[in-house]
Amino acid sequence: MPNPDLNNDRALAPAEMRPTVILLSAQGRPFTQSLAREIAALDRVVLICGRYEGVDERINQLYCDMELSIGDYVLSGGELAAAVVIDAAMRLLPGVLGNEASSEFESFGVPDADIATEVEGVPRSQHGAGGLLDYPHYTRPAEFAGLKVPEPLLNGDHQAIRRWRREQQLRKTLVNRPDLLEHAKRSGALSRKDLEFLKSVSQEIVD
Repeated sequence: MPNPDLNNDRALAPAEMRPTVILLSAQGRPFTQSLAREIAALDRVVLICGRYEGVDERINQLYCDMELSIGDYVLSGGELAAAVVIDAAMRLLPGVLGNEASSEFESFGVPDADIATEVEGVPRSQHGAGGLLDYPHYTRPAEFAGLKVPEPLLNGDHQAIRRWRREQQLRKTLVNRPDLLEHAKRSGALSRKDLEFLKSVSQEIVD
């Protein structure tokens, strides 16, 4: 059972000393990349992991600031969910990734408006995801098992590469997560060219 004295100590502690307490639960709000960014910005975080039927609801009411779910399914305990939250948040901290820009150019990443347009004078060949899925990635060799790296990625034209990546980003999101596109449309994150491309791809799928 909760200890009222512990709760009082928590209430009397200076705000900057209080950890944010998160309960991992199938009944919680969905964990997203934006929430990962919020958690990464916190000074202190405590994750509570239930087991089987979870924890007494009074623990949630007395001590927890947030109830969080990593997906629409049920696990035997919150330990794996806690590991997911830790990994997603930790990689957003400075110095964790070898290249900090990597966390900007990926699925569910920030929009173009939040990213510098040039780095050391070189035109940027990536689009910020703006909540959409990432574009496909290719490495060496240029041909593998009969499949070649798409031609636009080989010609050194930053603008052509940037446009190809955006189109693939839109195509993959349309096929795998059309719900993300609906949100992007409502928020005004899609340009006229984006909408025209989506219309043409939608017609391809229908045909």
